[in-house]
Amino acid sequence: MIDKFSIGDIYDKNINFLIGSGASFGLFPTLALDIKDADGSHQTIETLATKFDELSDKSKYSLLFMHYYKSCIEPVLTFDLDEAVANPETNKVIENYESFLSTLITILQRRKKDKKCNVFTTNYDGCFTHVADDILKRGNEDFIVNDGTRGFNKRYLQARNFNSVSYQTGVFERHNTEVPQINLIHLHGSAYWYQDADNIIVNYSKKNSDRLVNPEILLKLEGFSNLLVDDSKVISDIPSIDVSQDECQQFWGAYNKLPIVNPTKWKFHETVFEEHYYQMLRLLSYELEKPNSIFIVFGFSFADEHILNLVKRSLANPSLQIFICCFNSTEQTKIHELFKLYKNVKCLTVDGFLDFSAFNKEIFTLTPDSGKEPENLAEV
Repeated sequence: MIDKFSIGDIYDKNINFLIGSGASFGLFPTLALDIKDADGSHQTIETLATKFDELSDKSKYSLLFMHYYKSCIEPVLTFDLDEAVANPETNKVIENYESFLSTLITILQRRKKDKKCNVFTTNYDGCFTHVADDILKRGNEDFIVNDGTRGFNKRYLQARNFNSVSYQTGVFERHNTEVPQINLIHLHGSAYWYQDADNIIVNYSKKNSDRLVNPEILLKLEGFSNLLVDDSKVISDIPSIDVSQDECQQFWGAYNKLPIVNPTKWKFHETVFEEHYYQMLRLLSYELEKPNSIFIVFGFSFADEHILNLVKRSLANPSLQIFICCFNSTEQTKIHELFKLYKNVKCLTVDGFLDFSAFNKEIFTLTPDSGKEPENLAEV
């Protein structure tokens, strides 16, 4: 049984998305691990970190986050779009991002007014901006991806910039047309953010060559990481690993400066990033409180309790409709349990797995099974 919504019914409403790590799966690793606990349950970075923290095992805790940095964050810092496109496997992910953006741009172009929507994401990567640049350079589409920055040599991030819109005017200014705009809001920070005193600078072209992990510890980390991705191993198989206090302190001193939410405590360590984080949560709450709002969630598990509780509070808005895309029936059962009290939440599935490709082909598409665009959208 395939659940869907009609774009023709939602295109003129206040559309918001929440895109999680499922969108970039195949390009960047997720927090999931293959190692299990004694009961046979697969672990994640969060669950394993909690266990090591409870055991006060600072060496394993530090190694876990070194693994997290090397496997999840460093690939984002060194990402190259051309290399990703050249690889058939990773290019599938890029094509999915382009398909999503193209559909969204078309929807905004067809509107008579309010040609703006919001894409909230918990991903640290720059897939949206890199792919948007690739679309813009072809010269076939006129749209803006507003990441909240202003500036030239240095682009400063400010929450108030998400309130702006742009217009194209005629030569004699006798008419103007709103330019379609996608607000891109990073709820958990971005690998492309840098602190500059009390400001946040965004730089997508800077190649981050810094490495947080001491080369002398890489051999220890390699053995540790191999256990984490071994489906035949359990937590008790991880031996005691000697990591010195100096090695731990050196790593954490650098790691805590990263402009990302820590996946265990869900908070920033730098005040300037944390302030922006709460401003973005307020923006999400504000958008969901608006009349006739649509909230489409893909690739997000609601493990972040701040976001989960915020969304639940927003459901008091009777005109808010939420569509949560679930990867499979197991995920659907889990998500349904979280929102079982709310009538304005629908958990969507498809026949098979609802990955980003299926989302673009079967859920968020202008050409559903009939092969035709929705009539009320095509006529605008």
